[in-house]
Amino acid sequence: MWRLRREWQWRRSGVRARLDRVAVDGFEHAVAAHRTPIFRELAGVDRRLQENKAVNLAIAAARLDGSALRPGQRMSFWRVVGRPSYRRGFKDGLVLRQGEVDEGVGGGLCQMTNLLYWMTVHSPLTVVERWRHTYDVFPDNGRTQPFGSGATCSWPVLDLQIENRTAATFRLSLTVEQTHLVGAWTSDQAPLHTFEVYEAAHEMRNDLPGVFTRHNVLRRRVLDLAGNEVDDEFLAANQGRLMYQPFLEAGTG
Repeated sequence: MWRLRREWQWRRSGVRARLDRVAVDGFEHAVAAHRTPIFRELAGVDRRLQENKAVNLAIAAARLDGSALRPGQRMSFWRVVGRPSYRRGFKDGLVLRQGEVDEGVGGGLCQMTNLLYWMTVHSPLTVVERWRHTYDVFPDNGRTQPFGSGATCSWPVLDLQIENRTAATFRLSLTVEQTHLVGAWTSDQAPLHTFEVYEAAHEMRNDLPGVFTRHNVLRRRVLDLAGNEVDDEFLAANQGRLMYQPFLEAGTG
């Protein structure tokens, strides 16, 4: 049933199964780029799952790398990547279920939707579907982005969809290096603005004895080429249940 609902949504929204692949020539204008480490030291987590995640990311990257998002087009992560399965070469990777670490086929692809979301909110492209993480699993020690700045995914229900409402064409680049996932949006036209994403209204609430939830709002400043702020936009409101003890001092190690 969920697959049928998603297929209907894709058709209704005009989402294509494959976007045109284009060469890097002609897309010399850098718009947004980001890189994230593939391997992390996670207590009690089998490293095999992270090694398998690298395989899963490489399969997905091969489907998405070089895709052109033309004016008026919408990109769906799952429509392009397709269902993760053993037959297609996907492996068991790390997944989170109800805040608990588990494993499942295609596990780890959230790292790619996280990266895509973060790059896209630093671009003129519009995120039209994004699902937030409902649990905050790890404390902030070492965190470099605001809480709630990613996008979770789960076939086929939780999708990430991006729409081009501009007159420019954008090219997506995705590479799985030995230690990092690397991505970039480039364009055939020079960007007119830059973007700064920031956190507002952050708080941790003690809802029930021993139950804490974290809340914030993501916003972004829109700057012209001279660095002047021309707008301040709402991006998303986030809420997640903490799976660790809050209000602890950050470690020094």
